[in-house]
Amino acid sequence: MVDQDGPTSPRRRGRGRWLVVALVVVAVLGTGSVVVLTRIASNTANAAPPKAEPPDTTEVRKGDLVDQQTVTGALAYGTEWSLQGRKQGTVTGLSASGAVVERGQNVYSVDAKQIPLFYGYLPLYRDLQTDMTNGPDVKIVEENLNALGFDDFGEPDEKFTFWTATAIKKWQKALGVEQTGVLGVGDVVVQAGPIRISSVSAQLGAPGAGDLMKVTGTQRVVTVDLESSKLRLAKIGEKVELTITGGGTTTGTIASVGKAVEGQDGKAKSPVTITLDDPAAAGTLDSVSVSVVFTAGRKDGVLIVPVGALLALAEGGYAVESATGGELVAVTTGLFSKGEVEVSGDGLTEGLRVVTTS
Repeated sequence: MVDQDGPTSPRRRGRGRWLVVALVVVAVLGTGSVVVLTRIASNTANAAPPKAEPPDTTEVRKGDLVDQQTVTGALAYGTEWSLQGRKQGTVTGLSASGAVVERGQNVYSVDAKQIPLFYGYLPLYRDLQTDMTNGPDVKIVEENLNALGFDDFGEPDEKFTFWTATAIKKWQKALGVEQTGVLGVGDVVVQAGPIRISSVSAQLGAPGAGDLMKVTGTQRVVTVDLESSKLRLAKIGEKVELTITGGGTTTGTIASVGKAVEGQDGKAKSPVTITLDDPAAAGTLDSVSVSVVFTAGRKDGVLIVPVGALLALAEGGYAVESATGGELVAVTTGLFSKGEVEVSGDGLTEGLRVVTTS
């Protein structure tokens, strides 16, 4: 507690002769908070003393303080990538733009033969056939055949056996193609999971080996471009609040943070991908803006005062002024949020009425 009692103390001459101006600049999430307060005395000694008016006061309250920042993002199907055909021949069929293709379904056709989708973490890099060496590509094919109901080989592994060839033949028969027991590198499209056709670049009659279409994942996500100075807001796994234009409100989870790329405004920004916790909240919407609320900090059960109640001490630090006795109570500041600040210090109690400028 700091006492300013004394025969020439300005506080004893009345607060009405002083103007307190508070300017607060807050850089969120640990970058620091600066409070600048200036007292300006009356500039005319001969002027009639102004009429004393009681100062504004407020109570120190105890509660929760949440510092949030709102940015605008976009709801879409995420990053798209090119899909290239690897089957020699002529394109005779193409999936339509907007179509969703799942395991075993046809992506496109070459020479009137279907090229279906398999799930896997790497593309086929050789033809699969009897007497080949072991490899992860064999296991990927067996896992897909197993999921489609062709499991003559038993538990999927990296060995290509007579029973692997048998399963391939049965699958080929169901597909309506020649039953060779051999799976060529261009006979299937291998992707990490279901795909959505975002646009088709090829035409019927085009070569089967080449750019065919662009695809995305099937899950709608929210993407936000954050400046480097704000990346501390985006922690993978943290929750955000989402308000979808033309849709509803829901929460989301930060899934990834990409590398910074210089934007048209010259500022480096990183794409932050957010998954919807409740996809139904977006209805059938796509390519709409979304208001994203990041929680930069939170303090529960702390003492709180308006920023305007803070006074800068000559010796450094801050204080609040008791509204009853005029004493200054030294305080330590914490989280700032929406014109309020977390405070602590000896002699500071909930319900204490203090002077404020706002």
